[in-house]
Amino acid sequence: MVYKFKFTRAVDLSNNPYHDPNFKFYDQTMVDALDGSDPSCEAFFRLLALCHTVMPKENDGNLEYQAQSPDEGALVAAARNFGFVFLSRTSNTITISAKGVQETYELLYILDFNNVRKCMSIILKGEGMVRIYCKGADSVIMERLRAGQDTLKRDTQEHLDGFAAAGLRTLCLAYKDLEEEHFLNWESRHNDAVISLNNREARLNATYEEIEKDLLLLGATAIEDKLQDGVPQTIANLALAGIKIWVLTGDKQETTINIGYSCQLLTDKMDILIVDGQSAEEVEDQLKQFLDQVSVTISDEGIGSDTLSEAGDQNAGFALVINGYSLVFALNAEYEQLFLDVASCCKAVICCRVTPLQKAMVVDLVKRYQKGVTLSVGDGANDVSMIKTAHIGVGISRQEGLQAAMLASDYSVAQFKFLERLLLVHGRWSYYRMCKFLRYFYYKNYAFTFCHFWFAFFVAFSAQTLFDPMFISVYNLFYTSMPVLALGIFEQDVNDKNSIRFPKLYTPGLKNALFNKREFFCSALHGFVTSFVVVFIPFGAYYHGMDEEGRSIADQQTFGSVVATILVFVITEQIFLDTLYWTPFNLIAIWGSLIFYILLQYFYNYMLGGDYVGALSKAMGEPIFYLTLQLTIAILILPVMGWRFYCTDVHPTLLNKVCFKQRHDAKLASQRTEHQILRTPSARRSRRSIRSGYAFAHQEGSGRLITSGNIMRPRNPRQPDISNGRTPNVRPDRVPVVAPAPSTVEV
Repeated sequence: MVYKFKFTRAVDLSNNPYHDPNFKFYDQTMVDALDGSDPSCEAFFRLLALCHTVMPKENDGNLEYQAQSPDEGALVAAARNFGFVFLSRTSNTITISAKGVQETYELLYILDFNNVRKCMSIILKGEGMVRIYCKGADSVIMERLRAGQDTLKRDTQEHLDGFAAAGLRTLCLAYKDLEEEHFLNWESRHNDAVISLNNREARLNATYEEIEKDLLLLGATAIEDKLQDGVPQTIANLALAGIKIWVLTGDKQETTINIGYSCQLLTDKMDILIVDGQSAEEVEDQLKQFLDQVSVTISDEGIGSDTLSEAGDQNAGFALVINGYSLVFALNAEYEQLFLDVASCCKAVICCRVTPLQKAMVVDLVKRYQKGVTLSVGDGANDVSMIKTAHIGVGISRQEGLQAAMLASDYSVAQFKFLERLLLVHGRWSYYRMCKFLRYFYYKNYAFTFCHFWFAFFVAFSAQTLFDPMFISVYNLFYTSMPVLALGIFEQDVNDKNSIRFPKLYTPGLKNALFNKREFFCSALHGFVTSFVVVFIPFGAYYHGMDEEGRSIADQQTFGSVVATILVFVITEQIFLDTLYWTPFNLIAIWGSLIFYILLQYFYNYMLGGDYVGALSKAMGEPIFYLTLQLTIAILILPVMGWRFYCTDVHPTLLNKVCFKQRHDAKLASQRTEHQILRTPSARRSRRSIRSGYAFAHQEGSGRLITSGNIMRPRNPRQPDISNGRTPNVRPDRVPVVAPAPSTVEV
């Protein structure tokens, strides 16, 4: 069998001196249409070169673009590669090169983008006519088109559906020529809205919508927004950890669903529940139907409340998808509880075509009705309100996400995959350390306090204290604080690799399993028993005790010093037993506390003349002191060790198994000799393009800044030379796919 391969060559764009050599395009029909001066194709790319808020600058003779939204930068770069080059702009003009011919337009107005309008427009005057160019979400543009474009709309919708099925981010492009009288009347109403003191933004939006009507459709664009490295694995691990994942995005429903599959948020075994009602009654009926369906399925499968159960298929279940229009009704006070009940039964929730306000409202809904902690992750200005509403906000610090990452968030990460380490490693360690710190803190203080309770029986509940006043003052400050602080700062149960490898280790934190009422009472009971043993073992040993000369050794000060010393040693021994991860700081804290106790007792009593001077020295001079100390420690520590060994060996948890595996792996690694270790030359891995998903939307107000001239640099009177063959240094952040309509060329 003979195989023949045919390679498709990239289209030659070298006749355009501004083309980017790294830009590869393989559809010759597009270039042929432009070479043939197809009016639809030319209008399509002219719109891309004109309708934006990109700022150009010349750097070492090269033309560079600065775009607030990388989507815009990619579209302007695409137009440049096809011969429609954006050259310069001032506060009232914009200059492009259209297939080698320089064109300058008078910039009349920029109808700014915002997340409610979901589109932006630009009004230009050139060659004796006034024209408005508009680009935005297909759901918005399609509603504003002039009647009689059914075939064009149908073809463009097919393109949009195909792009969305491929997970691309889409925009629609349209334009309209304005009659001078109509434009002047609109301009008068617009100027009145600009100077209005009441409801200024609402009046401006109304004037924008007034002129953005009866548009002529040009086509659609699509931008491939690649997932960052590690996103699917990160989402899969977070789901295994028991974290409920909701996606709130402004993208199309089809695009969002396909991205959900690509990042493993959705699986083929999931039932997708789509809420797309056009009225409150339809949304209510759909939600009730889905709630009944989910409830029956859960009842039939016998799913319990234990989310850690390994039985069954982990990828089975339901996913809820709702668009922004239906979400308006679902977030109504009458239906929000119903919506939340359905969403809570689903493993994944996707809200598409939502505004920033709706994102914040969804987060607030979960906060009000659920006991869990909410965490919002965003990378753009559209996510700021959502990030600030959640309990914890995480910003992905990228070009568009600086506002979200630096100003609104509690934590900032460079890539989404780092969220896995933030939660499963550092978040879990933090929770584990805090719970262990609190349990030990309550234990040592209950043990200290109940010693006074037992002593009160011997002094008829008078005000007499068992311990030296100095000991009472510094017990928490010096004698027992450093070991517990070291535990709370450095403690680890498993290392970072195993924390990520076994994401279910995170689940006990979701259930508050490590510190709750039960753990609190166990710590209090442990302290109660410790105080009983610490008081009555020395009491029994010293009650009839005598020294070598037959004198009693059982005075109140000696007894108090012995109990205090044994208490400090027992508490320190307990934390020594509880520490799993040893650092030099832990050793210094533990041994330093014991040494400091002895030194401070000597210094205070002998140097400063304390009330208990000589009591501890006298007690430590008798053998019975050391026997009592060892006996008390053994009685308190051995049962704890026995109980822990029993639980670990007979009823091991996942944590116990992972800890055992970690110790076993460390033991095997330590036994290897150097000649048994295979050394391979390091291989340099090539990194994929790292791009994150963010909406076309950029921060509102860019158009006003441009037309005001406040951000315009002094213009170099020398325009860039388009015939000198120099290639501008423009590297688009996105790879655009364009579909001009209907002279139409599909790409």
